Amino acid sequence: MRNASERPAGDPGPVRQRSAVTEHVHAVHPEPDVVQLLTPEGQRVRGGEYDLEISDDEIAGLYRDLVLARRFDTEAIALQRQGELGLWASLLGQEAAQVGAGRALRRHDMAFPTYREHAVALCRDVDPLVLLGLFRGTNLGGFDPREHNFNLYTIVIGAQTLHATGYAMGVVRDGAVGTGDPDRDTAVLAFFGDGASSQGDVNEAFVWAAAGNLPVVFFCQNNQWAISEPVERQSRVPLYQRASGFGFPGVRVDGNDVLACLSVTRKALDDARSAQGPTLIEAFTYRMNPHTTSDDPTRYRLGDETETWKLKDPIERVRAYLTREAKLPSEFFEGIEAESLKLAEHIRSGCRALPNPTPHSLFDHVHVELPDELREQRDEFAAFIESVGA
Repeated sequence: MRNASERPAGDPGPVRQRSAVTEHVHAVHPEPDVVQLLTPEGQRVRGGEYDLEISDDEIAGLYRDLVLARRFDTEAIALQRQGELGLWASLLGQEAAQVGAGRALRRHDMAFPTYREHAVALCRDVDPLVLLGLFRGTNLGGFDPREHNFNLYTIVIGAQTLHATGYAMGVVRDGAVGTGDPDRDTAVLAFFGDGASSQGDVNEAFVWAAAGNLPVVFFCQNNQWAISEPVERQSRVPLYQRASGFGFPGVRVDGNDVLACLSVTRKALDDARSAQGPTLIEAFTYRMNPHTTSDDPTRYRLGDETETWKLKDPIERVRAYLTREAKLPSEFFEGIEAESLKLAEHIRSGCRALPNPTPHSLFDHVHVELPDELREQRDEFAAFIESVGA
């Protein structure tokens, strides 16, 4: 075999090889079928496996969720820029994926978020101030997951998929799946991003979920960028197609279409509750803002890419439908805006009023019952702090 350094002049060699690879990628990466029920122009798409029966009043409720989630995100970014939060992970552009999935859950289902599922948290009635406490450093996530059936935010990338899978194992052992009782049968919904799909934890969760036919739905928000790495460099096939390799179905949905996300997630959760096993949902969306407030996306992506996705805004398409098809009056939208302003004030004033933790409170959540050794250390530390203050 001829060494690359021995190629005759004019032989393109590796160029031809790269071309072959590109052709192969195109061959195995066809344009996939994307479930869409509401176009970017606000037109309903009827028919098909995921056709959704939903009233205009219900769609108006989803619009409210979308607007409030975006207001929460906007206010949190402002608070971080003002020095009130240490960090914030924006959800701008991903509201439809989260609201659709969040509203597909039943009250007794369990959700496992990453650190960006602010809209899902609102759908589960979690006070946004509790979430802000984590980013302000005044609590550890700060709520009882059992109260909302919404787990604490998970910072370790992909770890929550294993937590969700383990919870789903418990659901099976409790006999809370496949009974036919809607008040008993339980599903688990695990959120993660396209970047996390490359983590070993996520793939291990897939293996266990498939092997145990567990009632868990994996919801991947493919926002195109794993911090600074485009999804094309992580997978040679669309992410939803990975599910077939583990033995369960996968589906790609328009992640900026709240109706499609609701319908697809609802069916996947119904399948999970009826003992039909796991499903992988890839919500194809886009991260409009930086990965976090410490990120500079201009260093790795082009501005025109963001401008293109602005035309697919998840809130504007619902507003267009409600205005043109449902013919809701302007007073409806003004009322939602007034409600969002009240939420903004609650967030601004409440965030600044969050109490600072005492130094010795770091011992409080180490064990369910504090061992004598740690109790002694805590008391000594508290006495030292008091003496310094005196």
